[in-house]
Amino acid sequence: MIRNRQLLFPLLFLVMGFQYATAQEPGHTLLWDSTVPLPESGELPVIRDAEFHVIKKWNKAADGYTFLHGVGLAWHKNKLYASFGHNQGAENTVSEEAHFRVSEDHGKSWGPLRKIDAGDEENLAVSHGVFLSHEGRLWAFQGSYYGRMKDIHTRTYLLDEHTNEWRKLGVVLKDGFWPMNQPVRMADGNWIMPGFAAGPYSNDHVFPAAVAISHGDDFTKWDFEKIPVAEGIKRMWGESSIIASGKTIHSIARYGGDAVALVAVSQDSGRTWSPSSVSNLPMTTSKPASGVLSTGERFLVCTTAKNNGGKRTPLTIALSKPGESRFSRVFVIRRSFHGRGPGESARQLSLSYACATEHDGKLYVGYSNNGGRRGNLNSAELAVIPIKSLRNNSQ
Repeated sequence: MIRNRQLLFPLLFLVMGFQYATAQEPGHTLLWDSTVPLPESGELPVIRDAEFHVIKKWNKAADGYTFLHGVGLAWHKNKLYASFGHNQGAENTVSEEAHFRVSEDHGKSWGPLRKIDAGDEENLAVSHGVFLSHEGRLWAFQGSYYGRMKDIHTRTYLLDEHTNEWRKLGVVLKDGFWPMNQPVRMADGNWIMPGFAAGPYSNDHVFPAAVAISHGDDFTKWDFEKIPVAEGIKRMWGESSIIASGKTIHSIARYGGDAVALVAVSQDSGRTWSPSSVSNLPMTTSKPASGVLSTGERFLVCTTAKNNGGKRTPLTIALSKPGESRFSRVFVIRRSFHGRGPGESARQLSLSYACATEHDGKLYVGYSNNGGRRGNLNSAELAVIPIKSLRNNSQ
């Protein structure tokens, strides 16, 4: 028993302070280093030496396609593969198809538009997804649904490189799971694929972030793990990305209720999670892409800037310092207008749904560009960023 009251209150203060500090450790609610001011978008520096290419130009008059979204990228046997959802009708309708193109010159030019799957069952739509190149084989995991966003699930495909056709391996995940970023191998040997538990879109419903965990290198078997949501979150469209470090996995997800990133943490390789909670990092309401560069820097590609609200421009990359867990720098990949084309420019456009993969000293970022058109009438574009350029901008 403490008998000296003069010692009691300082001790209680220290205990409460320890509890507060523990709750605020990196990975809980603090994604941004709060000691560093976050600039507004017009004050952000633009990355030097980035190259830009067009994966698929929006051209309804020539090919009939209106909707395009959800670029996925993968390097496989010295070729760059890009996929996306494509629709000659409206977004999220049954006429959606999964398409891909291949580049043999680092994204400068692209081969013919080809199909991964257009849906061979009645009322089936196959849309955008992600790739995984592993042990000489290229896998595709595509979000799929029936009718208009009913019974959402994930289908798996394996590329036959002799015919350049995709072998259909069927449904591997149900419960609304839609993959959003490519699988990442964890320390336990399993792979973790970020996505969310989706349904027919609604402005007043919670569609939480989720992950799928493989059974080792068997990509036809996955466990579905839905991430809980913090109290007070009444609206969420939880398209998510992850950052893996040992057994610790961070989920960074789109909110919906506000232009801020939601964050959740797992300490057991994705099996259990803290609730997705509001972080201190502004982020537009769009799908993010995140990971760890070969330099040890964590990155987040989306739109991050002070007082930017829900604008999906400029396209930015937030970075941590090597080995640190909080982001402390933000750079512009490209703005609405840019003079280094190719790619569409307009006074106000959306640059969104980014994906990112590192290869041979460069970060390849795929994204949608609506060219100032309303809705997701997008071109698919590519930014190629030398890792050295990121380091030079950081100094």
